[in-house]
Amino acid sequence: MPPKPPKVKAKAKPQEEQRGESLQAVVLADSYETRFRPFSLERPKCLLPLANTPLIEYTLEFLAHVGVEDIFIYCGAHSDQVEEYVNASKWRLPTSPFKNLVLFKSDATCTGDAMRDLDNRDLIKGDFLLVSGDVVSNMAIEPALTRHRARRDKDKNAIMTMILREAGVHHRARVTSHEPVFILNPTTDRCLHYEEIRSSAGQTRHVTLEPDLLSIHSEIEVREDLIDCHIDICTPDVLGLWSDNFDYQSIRTSFLFGVLKDYELNGKTIHTHIMTNGYAARVRSLRAYDAISKDITGRWTYPFCPDSNHVPGHHYGYHKNGTYQENGITTGRSCRVRGRCVLGQGTAIGEGVTISESSLGRKCRVGNDALIEGSYVWDNVVVGDNSIIRHAIVAEGAVIGKGCTIESGAMISYNVRISDNTTISGSKNITRSSLASKAVAERTKTPTSGEDHENISDSDDHSAASNASDRIFRNRQGSISDASVSTLQSDESDLEQFEDRSRRASFISETLDEAVPNKDFHVEATASILDGLQKDDLAENINLELTAFRMTVDASQHEIRRAVVAAFMERIANLEASGTGAQEAVHRVFSKYRIVVERSLFDKETREKPDQVDFMLCVQRELLSRGNAESLLLFVAKEAYDLELIEEDGILQWWPDIRSRHGNMASIRGLTERFITFLQEAEEDDDESEEDTDEA
Repeated sequence: MPPKPPKVKAKAKPQEEQRGESLQAVVLADSYETRFRPFSLERPKCLLPLANTPLIEYTLEFLAHVGVEDIFIYCGAHSDQVEEYVNASKWRLPTSPFKNLVLFKSDATCTGDAMRDLDNRDLIKGDFLLVSGDVVSNMAIEPALTRHRARRDKDKNAIMTMILREAGVHHRARVTSHEPVFILNPTTDRCLHYEEIRSSAGQTRHVTLEPDLLSIHSEIEVREDLIDCHIDICTPDVLGLWSDNFDYQSIRTSFLFGVLKDYELNGKTIHTHIMTNGYAARVRSLRAYDAISKDITGRWTYPFCPDSNHVPGHHYGYHKNGTYQENGITTGRSCRVRGRCVLGQGTAIGEGVTISESSLGRKCRVGNDALIEGSYVWDNVVVGDNSIIRHAIVAEGAVIGKGCTIESGAMISYNVRISDNTTISGSKNITRSSLASKAVAERTKTPTSGEDHENISDSDDHSAASNASDRIFRNRQGSISDASVSTLQSDESDLEQFEDRSRRASFISETLDEAVPNKDFHVEATASILDGLQKDDLAENINLELTAFRMTVDASQHEIRRAVVAAFMERIANLEASGTGAQEAVHRVFSKYRIVVERSLFDKETREKPDQVDFMLCVQRELLSRGNAESLLLFVAKEAYDLELIEEDGILQWWPDIRSRHGNMASIRGLTERFITFLQEAEEDDDESEEDTDEA
């Protein structure tokens, strides 16, 4: 027998080098959104229970599973609670898989602020994962890391890889209110365009592409069958881009959209890695909360299931009937538990009770003949005899009286007590939070942070759901006090509008420092301009009609500017409500109808800029009652400057004006301050250059 040829070892050096790279992760514990109110008024979203396990545990387990060694957790609202939980968790023990776990208490109001703060700390040394604190995934991302690193070694401008999960268009974990659409180069996996489509029955679905995109790329791929769970592999250059663009606020609608749009300027590319195996989703909304809970109990997320008992002190077992139960549960003989349920330790269930497709936390008490169907009942809840809870969420410490009915979509927050024989409709969500009560009394107060502020409308006129049958939990939110029940309206956009203001009411708001001599003109002129904007009329036609109307009533140019601003801001609010991002809405309105603004400004050739200052003051006043006023003021100032509607001198004369800094006007200037600093520094550099030229 001839000797066997010697085995040739495969070259493993590149893979060994990759394994040698320390992988870091940044976890955004605050979503900077309001979809989980009223619960997030009192607790951080990342600590809310999902199948009786705190949400952040799924994220940290995933990061440990993929080999992350250093973790930086950015806390926003309720940061003390997050810190207390993490410090008492297994992740702080010597046996933790993480070498370093650092928590940052941040006053950031958006993702962009957190990213810029992280860049200033200079802690990121190499590639890092950027994830939300509400990610549930069991995917193995090593293939994605390998391709990202290979791509980065060849091209330093390949700064980010988004990990996406392929899924059917009807997958229950998909976002249905505004579906993400990715335009890709199938050869290089490069993302060429990103857009979110608002889903509305009877409306045409389309994306808007630049013509050059089709001429440059011989082949493109349109994908709307992807779950974007916000797992991104980033290079340190990503943080630099956040710092260079202080108007970037959200990851997708600001950062991703901006980088793709500015490719010709910065040359940076963002790629995708589409996974076909494993589970990945983000608990972005209440609908996703319900869907992912069902996926967990259905074991799609294995090994991250209740019976894995990843949280110390949990002792769940998986039973033949598909339920997960801890020890110490007391049930009546005639009690029926059907479908995939999760039952926590110390829970007592009475006679004749039916529980199906639901989760009950620890130490709950369910009275005789009660029905709990498709619902989530957290720890220490009492449900009275003969009460019915269908497709609702009942938070810790709540007491549901006897004979009550909690209808589909309702949310009962912490320690709320419902009297006997009370029916809570699906449009009512109830909280005892002092923050919500204060907001009822002060409806015009502007929110200033992510999850711990509230703004409530007394109206029961909610926005129509895109498809009521497709939304088990309708995202309508409210408050209850000892005397009354009130509801609030919530949208599922990245920057949400909270107030339900009638159009006409918003037009007749008084300015802070001057009386309006002709209110009828303001109301009618604003309505006329807005009607033209909504009908997509030509800018020239809107301007001609406005000029004719002004001459008939002898209105001042200030009144013209005020009407233009009111109409523009209302049109921007309408676009936001339809799913357009705030920055894109501002750009769309101002760029298309810039001539309407230009014809109201007559100081372009003068040193002083009173008209431009007045225009920006009108914008500032109009935004005072809007929920995202700070963001909109920055976007308007930057857009007006970029379009050369407001000159640099105009911006710099408006900013120090006493009227801009007076009272409530000062409360919405925070985000714009960085833009002003940028202009001031640029002006100083120009002055120094001129001095150097004169000396030469």
